[in-house]
Amino acid sequence: MAEKKNKTSIFTWEGKDKNGRSTKGEISSASMALAKAELRKQGINPTKVRKKGISLGGGGKKIKPMDIALFTRQLATMTKAGVPMLQAFEITADGTENPSMKDLITQIKNDVAGGTNFADSLRKHPKYFDDLYCNLVHSGEQSGALETLLDRIATYKEKTEALKAKIKKAMNYPIAVVAVAVIVTGILLVKVVPQFQEVFAGFGAELPAFTQMVINISEVMQEWWWVVLLGAIAAGFAISKLLEKSAKARDQFDRMLLKIPVIGQILDKSAIARFARTLSTTFAAGVPLVEALDSVAGAAGNVVYREATNRIKEDVSTGQQLQFSMRNTGVFPAMAVQMVSIGEESGALDEMLGKVATFYEDEVDNMVDGLTSLMEPIIMVVLGTLVGGLIIAMYLPIFQLGSVV
Repeated sequence: MAEKKNKTSIFTWEGKDKNGRSTKGEISSASMALAKAELRKQGINPTKVRKKGISLGGGGKKIKPMDIALFTRQLATMTKAGVPMLQAFEITADGTENPSMKDLITQIKNDVAGGTNFADSLRKHPKYFDDLYCNLVHSGEQSGALETLLDRIATYKEKTEALKAKIKKAMNYPIAVVAVAVIVTGILLVKVVPQFQEVFAGFGAELPAFTQMVINISEVMQEWWWVVLLGAIAAGFAISKLLEKSAKARDQFDRMLLKIPVIGQILDKSAIARFARTLSTTFAAGVPLVEALDSVAGAAGNVVYREATNRIKEDVSTGQQLQFSMRNTGVFPAMAVQMVSIGEESGALDEMLGKVATFYEDEVDNMVDGLTSLMEPIIMVVLGTLVGGLIIAMYLPIFQLGSVV
């Protein structure tokens, strides 16, 4: 039902206002009849209403998280400069090249123009604006400091998306190594080994065990390569569906990822950075610490840190200091705990959490760069071992034949 609710349409309209002056514009609604009713509520007598196109639920370019981050930054900049909110929406919509994003901004603008507050307008699109985003906007509207909160949200979204991009980069390299290794090995087994096999058939001698093993694998690949390919695709699909449907499987997968050398350390540091960045943003916005920790748990990105955050929330709600709660979980490094301790004692917790986030974001950045440099020789070693092993296997009978002669 929620999905259908989001599939609204944009209608262009022309009509007359209360003073009888001609006016026109756009409005989002589920149907033309509802669009006309909404216009009449606004004191406009519509003379012409046409559907412009289906928004968000239909085709068009996909809205990415970075589109939302850019929208937030543009809105924050314009509201700080004193541009009225509705005008800021229009300028932002006109400046975007993504039709779906333009429709989304237009829907929000029309809702706000119709009297809905900004936070509630955003809540109509949970796919793009999560509870954390909407709650921070709500806090800004209530406190009269919306431009300041939008700036904080924009910084938070930019930092979060940059961190996600680094994690994807770190994860893509091992996948690339495995993919290249599989493709090269498959080509050698299906195309190259059979050529040598024809030569060996005329030797009339028993082949070395290593060579025979490679030939057996090659014969299986030649005959059943499509089964192997379909099996790999089916296994990948089954695993992805299992992770999508089963919370227990996702939790086990999260724990397993943290134990992978180098990759686990990157994910560990990124989770700490995300924890600190989210808590810093929400706490600075005036959200009570216990409520802020709810948002942090939702944005943790890993079950280990989600469970740790929930334990911290329980401890803090009973009056325990944040630094002691973090230390008791056993997952936060001493440096992060110490920085939080200084923040609590000095009354600048949000500032210290921001510094912790920046430190670990830089750590992730450096580790990803290091992994990039490390993966290049690893790729060479892996491919060299595979190709070299197959070449040795193919030339072993020729070497033995030479020694006999």
